[in-house]
Amino acid sequence: MKKTIKSISGLEILDSRGNPTVRTYVELEDGTRATSSVPSGASTGQNEANELRDGDKRYGGKGVLKAVANVNGAIAKALIGKNAIDQKDIDYSMIELDGTENKSKLGANAILGVSMAVARAAAKSSNIPLYEYLGGTGAVRIPVPCMNILNGGEHADNSVDFQEFMLVPHGAQSFTEGLRYVAETFHVLKGILKKKGLATSVGDEGGFAPNCESNEAAIELIIEAIEKTGYKPGVDLSIAIDSAANSISPDLDNNYNLAWSGRGKMTTDELINLSEDWIKKYPIILWEDPLSEGDWDGFAAFTKRFGDKIEVVGDDIFVTNTKYISKGIEKGTANSALIKLNQIGTVTETIEAVRMCREAGWRYFLSHRSGETEDTFLADFAVAMDGGHLKTGSACRGERIAKYNRLLEIEHELKGRSEYRWK
Repeated sequence: MKKTIKSISGLEILDSRGNPTVRTYVELEDGTRATSSVPSGASTGQNEANELRDGDKRYGGKGVLKAVANVNGAIAKALIGKNAIDQKDIDYSMIELDGTENKSKLGANAILGVSMAVARAAAKSSNIPLYEYLGGTGAVRIPVPCMNILNGGEHADNSVDFQEFMLVPHGAQSFTEGLRYVAETFHVLKGILKKKGLATSVGDEGGFAPNCESNEAAIELIIEAIEKTGYKPGVDLSIAIDSAANSISPDLDNNYNLAWSGRGKMTTDELINLSEDWIKKYPIILWEDPLSEGDWDGFAAFTKRFGDKIEVVGDDIFVTNTKYISKGIEKGTANSALIKLNQIGTVTETIEAVRMCREAGWRYFLSHRSGETEDTFLADFAVAMDGGHLKTGSACRGERIAKYNRLLEIEHELKGRSEYRWK
């Protein structure tokens, strides 16, 4: 039977923060059924695709019944009868139906939910795993897990300015081993925090959120944990940082305020100099959003100075959008882009963003959102895109672990044919 779309429907569900999000159901004429659930971000770039919220009394205005109605109504009407294998046609049909620059009419949450569910239905109907359906038979590289281990900024209520400190097990021989490295270190860090009388509660993505006396103290705690676990910093495990610098730059320009730690106001140059001290002192392998999305010149200066030593990732500045990534490539703004499906709103456009990075010789860093669901689409997508590294949270919280467990499953399915490497 043909893989044509028979029905599409939406449902309002809750994400990992207890806020509403969209779940989508797709059924094909051959009886295949698939579902998807859309994540939601906290620290968002100004140019992200628009997440349609109801803005009424329900859920403090965060309900998604309008987005669900768009799935059930306009989107279903436009797509029923189309072939599920024609992903690009389906995604661009929704983009045209929406007709806005940022998907604000139908909602990127409505559009992405359908886009993901259609891809999953087509893979199921073709009887091949999602990663192979999207990435081809050569999709065998399992990403290095950049695990969120310590939180600050918008993701925690503490005295650390930068949003994420991640552990990167680039020295492991396989994903299974790499995941073990970071999970073991996570538990050792918990013991260290407990012993020092620091909080062991976790932030939105499962990383610890202790009140450290400084940002440097946060890094030193992680290094202590790596060593105590029996690994070598910079050899087995390195550190990745997400400054999420928008949250320390009130006007999204070249003025910064490290208010959480009490470090105070800094210029772009001062922040870059601070970064240089850290890069010399600590085993930092990747730095995401070291400057704010409005500080294009600062970003380029940071990349010029450190781009040959570390991966410099743009998130809020590029928002998985080829328009901004191409500008970044032209200006030498970074050497990598963060890739988030819901930042742009369709599977096709996300793949186009990855392709643009690859063709420019850039890296690309696949990512979850702080408001997640138990959907494992991202795990398959990361393998399909052959990017080599992924961030999807810490060694706790079910919505994060679901992605790691799916990657373990994929590595197992590949029966020794999988690859695992940082570069």
